[in-house]
Amino acid sequence: MIVSNMNQRVALVTGASRGIGRAIAERLAAAGAEVAVHYHRDKTGAEETLERIGGRGFLIGAELGVPGDVDEVFAQLSDGLAGRPLDILVNNAAASPAGPIETDTEAAFDALFAVNVRAPYFLIQRLLPVLRDGGRIISLSSSATRFANPIQTSFAMTKGAVETMTMTLAHALGPRSITVNAVSPGATRTEANGAFFETPGLVDFVTQNTSLGRLGRGEDVADVVAFLASDDARWITGHTVDATGGLFLGPRFG
Repeated sequence: MIVSNMNQRVALVTGASRGIGRAIAERLAAAGAEVAVHYHRDKTGAEETLERIGGRGFLIGAELGVPGDVDEVFAQLSDGLAGRPLDILVNNAAASPAGPIETDTEAAFDALFAVNVRAPYFLIQRLLPVLRDGGRIISLSSSATRFANPIQTSFAMTKGAVETMTMTLAHALGPRSITVNAVSPGATRTEANGAFFETPGLVDFVTQNTSLGRLGRGEDVADVVAFLASDDARWITGHTVDATGGLFLGPRFG
């Protein structure tokens, strides 16, 4: 996918030490952007991401979903920006599903919402003063919001909240020409989750129920994010873009 040149632009990608976040950082950097690579525990992975983008950026190490998280990210981002505005915010970092309602706990539920909902919401709030007019906010949702998967109930609830946030903030920030969109990946295999797809029969089940007949790759999602971050997507806001390859669109006949 060819997108507009992003030279002289700065992007923050949360959770960029591996997986889809790393792919997004690489894609934005390939378009010319400088990338603030956020990580929590995996500093080595974040350093590898930075190396893979040719050092075009800087690291931000901070845990999300805890008191003071947004202030910590803002302080490190401000140092890296050195007075420049932020052009692109990608809310990619997320906590994993906590399980079905029978085994879920209040602590796990609260932690999930703290990372997946509270952190991106208040990060946007904190960064609005440094996000330039005409900037881009892109959050990662999930295909779990459009079909019933009882083992991901609370996780799907968090991503539903992200999609609602996307729509309402798009309306609120329109006067500043800031676009706000979400991208919804499906079954996406990366170097970070490869072991999960070793589950017997899983790949066959998913690919048979995906219109395009394969698992997603990190770059599939990253290309969509890069498009939404570009000038080419200037007239798209308030939407969640399905980047699943047609996962569970319906039964096949014949």
